[in-house]
Amino acid sequence: MAITNAISTKDMSRFEWLQERTKGIGGSDAGIILGLNKYRTAFELWLEKTGQVEPVEVDNEAIYWGNQMEDVVAKEFEKRTGKKVRRTNFMYSHPEHPFIKANIDRLIVGESALLECKTASAYLAKEWEGEEVPDTYLVQVQHYLGVTGKEKAYIAVLVGGNRFIWKEIERDEDLITMIFEAEKNFWERHVLGGEPPALDGSSAAEKYLKEKYERAEKDKEIVLPGEYKELLLQYEKVKSDEKLIKSAKTEIENKIKAELKDAESGIADRFIVTWKNQSRNSVDSKALKEKFPDIYNQVLKISSFRKFDVKEAK
Repeated sequence: MAITNAISTKDMSRFEWLQERTKGIGGSDAGIILGLNKYRTAFELWLEKTGQVEPVEVDNEAIYWGNQMEDVVAKEFEKRTGKKVRRTNFMYSHPEHPFIKANIDRLIVGESALLECKTASAYLAKEWEGEEVPDTYLVQVQHYLGVTGKEKAYIAVLVGGNRFIWKEIERDEDLITMIFEAEKNFWERHVLGGEPPALDGSSAAEKYLKEKYERAEKDKEIVLPGEYKELLLQYEKVKSDEKLIKSAKTEIENKIKAELKDAESGIADRFIVTWKNQSRNSVDSKALKEKFPDIYNQVLKISSFRKFDVKEAK
């Protein structure tokens, strides 16, 4: 299958490129849709693809340096392997499913192959040991192979700024089929169909519900579906576990504080612990109300919100 349906990205600004990506599913979206991304959820992606939020990047600083180092990683790959690569300034679309898109870093000259360039923190070094490739990057590369029709891919990564690794990834038709099926379902059912993905614990989902259902209708009560009994039992268990975790966390903190005594910081293996003096200015609202009631009323700000609570019926 030849690469078709390509648009030039050469003169696009970063913002224009991000906007263009909202018109379809890109390689970095694949891991999110499959639930492999540790930083973003399918619900957050849905908000972005449906235009309910502006496209954002999780860590602008990491993205910036990743882009700056892309050329360095590509050139080092050439040195280590003897292969030649060339930049491609196009956004490709799948010939049968134009909403499935690919922005690839480099093509390999003389091979039916592509190169994906990455940078990674030293803390993530274990994810690259042996033949391992992090799942989210593996599906990203297979997504690209599926769109472009290339037979294989190489992935090169600079870990911690001082360790270079490259690996070869063979085309996996079964995995590509699974990825595309999940992406088609997401696009047709959720983006075009307007049906939100399952709500999750992200702040984006919380914000969405807060804005969509800002006010409650006074005295309105509904009967929740039967399956919500199990959900509420889970909620109570989580609350109980949360209290135990908080107590355990505080106990550990107290033991460390007792060892620090009057020291501002302490070191243990790869951990640095600090217990520093801090101060902040705040208004004593009670005193302000008593001594300057007129001023208090002038600056008083009333905010409204919906408080969520669960308690056992008596």
